[in-house]
Amino acid sequence: MSEEILINVTPREVRAALLENGVVQELLVERATRRGLISNIYKGRVRRVLPGMQAAFIDIGLERTAFLHESDISRGPDTEQGPAPAPTAGIRDLLTEGGDILVQVLKDPLGSKGARLTTYITLPSRYLVLLPRGQGVGVSARIEDEDEKRRLREIMEEIVGPDATAGFIVRTAAEGASREALRADMMFLEKLWESIQQRAQRTAAGSLVHEDLPLWLRVLRDLLSAEMERVLIDSEQAFSRMQEFAAMFIPQMLPMIEHYKGKRPIFDLHNIEDEIQRALDRKVPLKSGGYLMIDQTEAMTTVDVNTGAYVGHRNLEETIFRTNLEASVAIARQLRLRNLGGIIIIDFIDMLEADHRQQVMQELERALQRDPARSQIMEVSSLGLVEMTRKRTRESLERMLCEPCPICEGRGFIKTAETVCYEIFREIVRQHRQFEFQELMVMAHQDVVERLLDEESASLAELEEFTGKPIRLQTDAMYSQEQFDVVLM
Repeated sequence: MSEEILINVTPREVRAALLENGVVQELLVERATRRGLISNIYKGRVRRVLPGMQAAFIDIGLERTAFLHESDISRGPDTEQGPAPAPTAGIRDLLTEGGDILVQVLKDPLGSKGARLTTYITLPSRYLVLLPRGQGVGVSARIEDEDEKRRLREIMEEIVGPDATAGFIVRTAAEGASREALRADMMFLEKLWESIQQRAQRTAAGSLVHEDLPLWLRVLRDLLSAEMERVLIDSEQAFSRMQEFAAMFIPQMLPMIEHYKGKRPIFDLHNIEDEIQRALDRKVPLKSGGYLMIDQTEAMTTVDVNTGAYVGHRNLEETIFRTNLEASVAIARQLRLRNLGGIIIIDFIDMLEADHRQQVMQELERALQRDPARSQIMEVSSLGLVEMTRKRTRESLERMLCEPCPICEGRGFIKTAETVCYEIFREIVRQHRQFEFQELMVMAHQDVVERLLDEESASLAELEEFTGKPIRLQTDAMYSQEQFDVVLM
């Protein structure tokens, strides 16, 4: 499998697309006005401690206070709150209102919720992750070769030594890395942590202490793999910075980084702009003729699988099975592409044969294996639904690029012209019973006014007779279909 990354840089926005065999698998967007906060380190101040929730609200200088749960508070000897408490200690034994604490962002603010924090700080480099308050050496489970895992662990345990005061995780990218490269990464991370501690002492509470790399450098650190063939970027300045970063940390990747000088916009390659538009649609067509319907709500995301125009070649059960198999691969890709997280409910088409159900579940699990976000799939429920979760750390693509419709307010529906006409009739009757007037003027959307003059003209005439007053109609181009005013004259 071949991979490539395309990066589009503009003054206020950076977009990166990860492609596998020419197909977009992941989209990352970072805007100057809404830069992601994940991995940023802040010196916070405890505003409220809530024993009933075993949590606290921390002021880190953002619009909304951030959330810190008791389970995300380090019990290590170097915790900001002093000596390690007993394992059964409550939130009030760990935090004091008005106290300062060094925290890292786990999740960006999502919707109306503030950022989620942790005191288990992690600092990533190309090959390693430093755990300043951890112990020992861990190796990424994504490295499948047991001999390579053992080699990396032995190297790191030797480098770190028995008296280490911090822990390390060896990342997937370290597969095949030399002892010198691992040692250089370790020394870099130790110096970085030392500088962060010094900066935290000088920084006022509610301030940023350490900011993560910009998107176009995070891509080099986090997304490069053995299958990567090239990284294309259309900004000369960012290209130079990427070359400097690669020369320092990943020199073997330097030849892969290319400056795109083509006349066509870089995201026109592989039709990425069209792919972004399709990723905002509810309906996802499948090659067979079937389709998915994806609906994102505050509580969960639902995916409905339909056969659509696909009629199969043998029998109904085989048609359903083939559609569900294809849908499994498409669902895994869409979840990653749209960055959908939290609770996800999948309604596959009902299958009668247990073997078919098992194969579909296996296909879904296989398709999710390349997704870096951790997911967990439950057994098929008694209603035939597949329940799963996918780790959510940042806003979905839809929430990043879109906002609720001001007309339907995110419902996805608006009242019909017929419904609005009946609301107008009720409002006229209400006004007639409460006030004296000479005539009425109804201001409404053009479609509503046309219906009042056509299908509802008889009802309007009856109202004029009932009130004894003339009713005038006026179209207002600024009104949505649901808006209207009944003006007394």
